[in-house]
Amino acid sequence: MSEQVFDPGRQGGNSPLHRTIHTLCTALAGLGGFIIFGSALIVTYSVVSSTLGFGAFRGEFELVELACAACASLFLPLCQLTKGHVMVDVFTGWLPVSTNRLVDASWTAVFGMAWALLCWRLFNGMIELHGYGDQTMLLRAPVWWVYVPAVLGTGLSAIIAFYMVAAHLRPETVNRGEEV
Repeated sequence: MSEQVFDPGRQGGNSPLHRTIHTLCTALAGLGGFIIFGSALIVTYSVVSSTLGFGAFRGEFELVELACAACASLFLPLCQLTKGHVMVDVFTGWLPVSTNRLVDASWTAVFGMAWALLCWRLFNGMIELHGYGDQTMLLRAPVWWVYVPAVLGTGLSAIIAFYMVAAHLRPETVNRGEEV
């Protein structure tokens, strides 16, 4: 495997801004995990309760569906910040570090634009669903609120992607007051 082009220790990893962003991303991912874990507990309770003859938890499948839909995007900002997306560097591994940095910055900018587009469309969908008053069948829970974490996750992923582009192209702008 080739050397890591985005070195968090040199390009924002020690700056207060980077630490704040990392803390926020970790907190969002933790919240997503906590909510999905809670839905798993509800399903477990429902299955055990049904097996013992006490009846299932009404609408547990709706809760799982809503929780997974709502929380999936909360993991994206941390994945973007830590470069957890799939990278194929087979074709660029032989290039100089400066060229790899430019290629990475270009693709990260494309990621940022895609996240921004997704955020915009999710926000529009959320507004439309709120206007329709759509609800789940059994629990009568409003569906639009599921979009709130999705908008948050994709929006923050876009911001982080553009932050990473700046860190790739101009590390000194991200590391103000620190050695580069």
